[in-house]
Amino acid sequence: MELNIKNEKDTRIEFVKTAFKQRLLSLIDEGLEWVIMSGQMGVELWAAQVIIELKSTYPIKLGIFPPFLEYESRWPEVYQEAFLQVTEQADFYQPLYNENYKAPYQFIKKDYWLLEKSEGCLMLVDEDYPGSVGYFLDKAKQHQEKSSYMIVFITPNDLEDIVREQQVNDQMELD
Repeated sequence: MELNIKNEKDTRIEFVKTAFKQRLLSLIDEGLEWVIMSGQMGVELWAAQVIIELKSTYPIKLGIFPPFLEYESRWPEVYQEAFLQVTEQADFYQPLYNENYKAPYQFIKKDYWLLEKSEGCLMLVDEDYPGSVGYFLDKAKQHQEKSSYMIVFITPNDLEDIVREQQVNDQMELD
C-alpha cells in the first residue's frame, strides 16, 4: 500500500523485484541459505517469487510461515493465486497457528517468531515514513539491540537507482 501499487500489472513491481534480487544475490554470496517469511500480500509475495526464481540457480531455500490458516482468504483473487503458487514451490510451509484468524496477537506473535528464528531481515522501507512495516522494523531494531541481528534495507533511493539504470539501458538499446 505504501508504494501505491494497486494491482499486479503495475510495472513498478519489476523494479521492486530487481531490488530484492540484487540484495538477495549479495546475501547468497555471503552464505544465505534460507529465507523465511509469512508470505504477506504485496512485497513479501514478490520477494518470494524472486527467491523461487533464484532457487533454480542458487542454493537458496524458502520457508513460508503465515500466522494462521487461510491467511490469504480475504485477499483479492490474484494475490490468493500468487500465494498458492509460492507455497506450492516453497521448501517448507507451515502456519504458525493451526487455526483461522482469532485476534491481532497472531500477527504480533508472527513478528516475534520470525525475529527469533532468523539472523537478519531484508526490508523495503523508507525509514522516515515506514508505514505499516514500521511495526516490524521497530521490533527488529529492538531485537538488534540485544543481539547481532542484521537489518538490510532497500530504500526508496535504491529503487530510484534501479529505475534510472533501467532507463539508461532502455535508451542504449534504442541508440
